[in-house]
Amino acid sequence: MATHALESLVRSFVTQHPEGAARSLESLAPADAGEILRRLPPRSVGAVLERLAAEPAGAILDEIGAEGSRELIDHLPPRHAAAILHHVDESLRAATLSGLPAQRARQIQSLLVYPSSSAGGMMEPHVTSIAIDLTVGDAIAAIRRAPRQTLYYLYVTDREGRLAGVLNMRELLLAQPSDAVATMVIRDVVSVPATMDREELAALMRERRFIALPVVDQDGRLLGIVKHDEVLDAVQEEAFGDLQKMSGAGEDERALSPVPVVLKKRLPWLLVNLATAFLASAVIGMFEGVIERVTALAVLLPIVAGQGGNTGAQSLAVVIRGIALRELVTGTARRVMLKETLAALLNGVAIAVATGFAVYLWDGRIGLVLVIGLAMIVNMAAAGLAGAGIPLLLRAAGRDPAQSASIFLTTVTDIVGFSAFLGFAVLFMPLIE
Repeated sequence: MATHALESLVRSFVTQHPEGAARSLESLAPADAGEILRRLPPRSVGAVLERLAAEPAGAILDEIGAEGSRELIDHLPPRHAAAILHHVDESLRAATLSGLPAQRARQIQSLLVYPSSSAGGMMEPHVTSIAIDLTVGDAIAAIRRAPRQTLYYLYVTDREGRLAGVLNMRELLLAQPSDAVATMVIRDVVSVPATMDREELAALMRERRFIALPVVDQDGRLLGIVKHDEVLDAVQEEAFGDLQKMSGAGEDERALSPVPVVLKKRLPWLLVNLATAFLASAVIGMFEGVIERVTALAVLLPIVAGQGGNTGAQSLAVVIRGIALRELVTGTARRVMLKETLAALLNGVAIAVATGFAVYLWDGRIGLVLVIGLAMIVNMAAAGLAGAGIPLLLRAAGRDPAQSASIFLTTVTDIVGFSAFLGFAVLFMPLIE
């Protein structure tokens, strides 16, 4: 009786609060989440799967197996189904699709051809179009028969399915039933290729302010539409993912992700960070004798490193944003690196003056003022260059510019800052002893 009551409570929660249920499932291990979903009606589970991030949802389906996955996928819109199937084992994907109705399997398979971050991977394939050789009366009758959720703009295609243009609803309704649709088609219609990346797509949508854009293949055939709100949601999610990757967390990690997932995503980069920290410590070790002679150096070391880290983080954030929004096109890399280095250098001079004044009031030795001032200028200029250069180098190497860039940046600013500060201390030793 208690088990039945618990299952009834879970079923009620999933049905009435699918968003909350999705967040709760993301906090569980995939095996546990899969066990819960197996006990629920597939139709109820579909609303939850739509709200799950694609990667956790794929991991859950891996645990459920082909038969259970097939039932769940069958209750999802094709776009959501394809996004999840991108993240499951290839054999499970094939087994799941093979058991679906042929038309539905074809729809999902057509989306799986494209990366999930492209227009083709994000499009809704259910879209009503009007044949260009119809009369107005036939076109209106076709619109009335079409499902409402497939009507966005009145797209017009030729008999081969190629996008020919779009119709104005007002003109269509005011025309005579015997008039030809071909005479009313607006030919200048904006479409996007299925291979277009979502950042480029989002920029186009912001510029044009359309609620949807038609997606076409390389021959111009209408494949589906991408909706404005879903594209912007996807870009926002990717931006948050980039923010997490910059610090070494997983792109798909959530606030309630289970501990094993957190360890898998974060531990490798923490080990990388540990190795780079040893490099910075080795630099300090090389100047151990200098620090023993002037203990004030140990007090001021974190200031130099900290200012360099902050300066580099500013440049890093600006450049990664520029890459994401396609502001940094071919030929602009050198200019942005020069700009960030010069800005950091000038900021370094200003900060060096302020720091030098504070150190003079605290210690009174001109030599120490010179050491920290020069080190501050050198480290902040290097930080600006590194903050701009690291993501650009990662992009040139075909890597994700955001992937743990802050870890590499911290390594540069620590090593350069410690080396400059302690190096200048050796140079000006007669003035600071």
